[in-house]
Amino acid sequence: MVSMTLVELLYWRGCPSYPAALAELRAAMAEVGVDPGSLEQIEVHDEREAAQQRFPGSPTIRVDGRDVVDAGDAEPALNCRIYRRRDDRISPLPDPDDLRDALRRAVASRAGDRAV
Repeated sequence: MVSMTLVELLYWRGCPSYPAALAELRAAMAEVGVDPGSLEQIEVHDEREAAQQRFPGSPTIRVDGRDVVDAGDAEPALNCRIYRRRDDRISPLPDPDDLRDALRRAVASRAGDRAV
């Protein structure tokens, strides 16, 4: 298992979607060989923290500092985030394939770093 990859789940407790995001993210991490125990959960409590974290809504998932789905020009805020899945449906969670792809890119990048 790769544990050097930084995986963060940023959430606002007022959003009912973050427990499902946590479960999906842990499953994706295990599937691609990233230790789910290394996941950092970051609760965003107020607007000040939202601005500091560049938090476009809950849940936000970052792998090595990069959002798994570009939030575009969304302003930091305490709200529930909306995602567009690959099949064009609207969802409160990112597409599982977006999670796995972001994690695989990080794992591949780490493997390339070790090969040098």
